[in-house]
Amino acid sequence: MPILDPVDGAPVGRRVFLGLAAFGVSGIVWGSKAAGLMERLLAPVAVKDGSGLLGLLPTGRFRIYSVVGSLPSRAPADWRLDVGGLAETPYTIGYGDLLAMPAVELTKDFQCVTGWRVPQVRWKGVRLADVIARATPRPDVRSVAFESFDGAYTETLTLDQARRADVIVAYELDGKPISSAHGGPVRLYVAPMYGYKSLKWLSRITLVAKPERGYWERQGYDVDAWIGKSNGRSDQPV
Repeated sequence: MPILDPVDGAPVGRRVFLGLAAFGVSGIVWGSKAAGLMERLLAPVAVKDGSGLLGLLPTGRFRIYSVVGSLPSRAPADWRLDVGGLAETPYTIGYGDLLAMPAVELTKDFQCVTGWRVPQVRWKGVRLADVIARATPRPDVRSVAFESFDGAYTETLTLDQARRADVIVAYELDGKPISSAHGGPVRLYVAPMYGYKSLKWLSRITLVAKPERGYWERQGYDVDAWIGKSNGRSDQPV
């Protein structure tokens, strides 16, 4: 009989379960050193040993999800972000270029649509609005599409949503560079929406007139994923 995740019923690989049990991690918050060690040792096992759609593993205060059969990884020095589509000045930047842009910090909850919440997460990055503005959107742009370097994960926002002050291209989480397990070196953070809109392993932003549904919307999740107002849940944003 498969071991199921207590929140969403997703099967958990046997080796992952035994590893978690051996470390006694169920139901506790780890110290930072222990969390970092577990992330490095077990997160790659979790995504490879899962039995279907997702691999998952509690890491620190988070659960780790991947929609492909591996944990994507890219060194900051090798990371690039392409910004284009219906843009007058499309461009490509590297990690250092992103860090040189005006930074913002947010302290907000991270709410997963499956029910778990991580309170008061400290995020640092660049406003998505600034990233978009640099590309000079054409008048017919109405939406923004995002792609992950995992080759499968996609997402969309309307242009108005993307320009909100609480939507950022993030490169730090709780005072540290975002790790591969958490979607680094760079990911989206869409504060007022469920976590699936905060695309991990960001590599491309495309300005479009009319978007296609993202990965999770094609699985039946809401396109407008406002916390407490979509997907049949009553969670309240913080």
